[in-house]
Amino acid sequence: MPAKPTAVYIDGYNLYYGRIRGTSHKWLDVVALADRLLHDQDPQSKVEVVRYFSAPCKASFATHGAASTQAQQAYHRALQARHISRFDLQLGTHSVDENGTLMPAFETGKPFDRSHRVRVWKLEEKQTDVNLALAMYRDASSGYFQQLVVFSNDSDAEPALKAVRADFAELTVGVVTPRHPPDGGRGHRNSLSSLSVHAHWTRHYLRDEELAACQLPPRVATRKKPIDKPVHW
Repeated sequence: MPAKPTAVYIDGYNLYYGRIRGTSHKWLDVVALADRLLHDQDPQSKVEVVRYFSAPCKASFATHGAASTQAQQAYHRALQARHISRFDLQLGTHSVDENGTLMPAFETGKPFDRSHRVRVWKLEEKQTDVNLALAMYRDASSGYFQQLVVFSNDSDAEPALKAVRADFAELTVGVVTPRHPPDGGRGHRNSLSSLSVHAHWTRHYLRDEELAACQLPPRVATRKKPIDKPVHW
């Protein structure tokens, strides 16, 4: 049977905070992971491109400061060097409310009290949802791909999936929700039915052994200086 050209779209922050954060799998080769999962789902699938959407880390808000920014940059460059023609990085931006935002204070053992508020920093990622939606629709319009797969558990991706399903009925649409398996011993968010309802198939979790098998090598060769796996993230 002929191969099924497939494009994959990964919400980088959703993948990180939903599944990767707090694990030893941060040096993840997302292209290798997409190849593995899509082959398991349908052996005829051929991942032509993985489009990865994120925003530059802000050192002032990161646990390790500038080192976190450098680690993220190293990760992105490693993926680009490893998969020159198959990895497409699209970066948005962050916005910071410099004046702070009033939010209800959290106090252990006490109920929510909207009258007791404190001013907090508010950091928001911008453009990821729009960039992902536009990329999906453009790829669908190209007539080249037969399958589009989204790695996300964010309901903001729903309009894009809904539009593609409505306008390109011949395309197969898949969803991979980046969360822990139900037997993983961790709390996790539920798979969003708002995404699954617009997909032909849904993969509801990512297993540790799958992530471990799809790590980048500790040193990634480039045409210039090699890229080493960061000591921490």
